Amino acid sequence: MTDRPFQMSDKDGGRDGDPAVLTKTRTRTQRPPMYKVLLLNDDYTPMEFVVHVLERFFGMSHAQAFEIMLTVHKKGLAVVGVFSFEVAETKVAQVMDFARRHQHPLQCTMEKE
Repeated sequence: MTDRPFQMSDKDGGRDGDPAVLTKTRTRTQRPPMYKVLLLNDDYTPMEFVVHVLERFFGMSHAQAFEIMLTVHKKGLAVVGVFSFEVAETKVAQVMDFARRHQHPLQCTMEKE
């Protein structure tokens, strides 16, 4: 016996190029696309109602809701949250339904981020 460490070569049945060796491929899961929920200005929905909607459906404090409402009023629209597709779709439906039940023309939409 020799004092050399044991090495396998291709001739000795080494693993280089051996089809029996399996390699693991790691798959990276992609994050789902996110969607912006937008509130649109109109000339009829009371500002207090918009503040109430933002507090109720988007969990904002009164101060946050008031600031967003002013942005909607001055700029015509504002992003009120960013969510996965299902959550954004649900929030839009809730706001639209709530506005209709209270006879307000408030518009809420979503778009891909």
